[in-house]
Amino acid sequence: MPNVLVVDDSAVDRLMAGGLLEQSLPCHISYAANGKEALAAMAVERPDILLADINMPVMNGLELVTAAKSDFPRVPVILMTALGSEDIAAEALRRGAAGYVPKANLNKDLLPTVRRILEAADEDRAHPHMMHFLDFSDSRFVLRNDMALIKSLASHVQQMLRCMPLEDETERVRVGIALEEAMLNAYYHGNLEMGSRRAAPDREAYVRIANQRSFEPPYQQRRIRVHAKIDRDEAVFIIGDDGQGFDHAKLAYRADLSESEHAPGRGINLMRSIMDEVTFNDAGNEVTLIKRRAPDDTDDSAGEDA
Repeated sequence: MPNVLVVDDSAVDRLMAGGLLEQSLPCHISYAANGKEALAAMAVERPDILLADINMPVMNGLELVTAAKSDFPRVPVILMTALGSEDIAAEALRRGAAGYVPKANLNKDLLPTVRRILEAADEDRAHPHMMHFLDFSDSRFVLRNDMALIKSLASHVQQMLRCMPLEDETERVRVGIALEEAMLNAYYHGNLEMGSRRAAPDREAYVRIANQRSFEPPYQQRRIRVHAKIDRDEAVFIIGDDGQGFDHAKLAYRADLSESEHAPGRGINLMRSIMDEVTFNDAGNEVTLIKRRAPDDTDDSAGEDA
């Protein structure tokens, strides 16, 4: 049973977040009122995931992300963002947070976000040993519009990244999340032309409509194409879809962190925060993600410690 540490200076918000998880996720919830309390608790019993408010006294979410990555690199951090904290949250993502959930959408987006990152972390801990010794891989995948295939490919690539020296133990999880976001954008906004989830009545309806479209023409014939090139120095992912594309130049670098799950700006912001380079083709229906090895590492260390 996973242990989730919820950190928020508001007792009401702490209990609300913990209660939402306990309702649907078999887990143990522990609590802390600020970042310093959280770090002290983690030293005694390390959680599987850290869920923290971005705005806190004593030590805010940005400072907590930095400290947690230094002292507890295996623990992914999810931030809860309030309106007005978008810039701080974007910086926290660049410093190593695994994801974020707007507080305004907590009841809809918290559970799927936590589940997604817990599953990715579980996959990373159960990695095949031989992936440490992978020297080079060049693979091409053509996927149907199938959510299970998207998740499976993200997990597969995450294991292959074992060959590449990255900054810490959670960085493979973050790269897997970025790749999955790119494929989800190709699925929802590219091939299925779903647009932002804000126009849908609720998350369940949005997902249901997308699933229906995946079996209807012309969407049924469209495919997601993924080209993955991985060696010990660099990972390059090219993700394309058969949709009409979009004007990516209109999306600012920060995007809108108040957006809920499945909003294209939210996914692109995550990609840009995690990867070293994110570029689009002119049509806007193909994105290239590049992640480079961490500096000051050697190939010898990659084989045993990656």
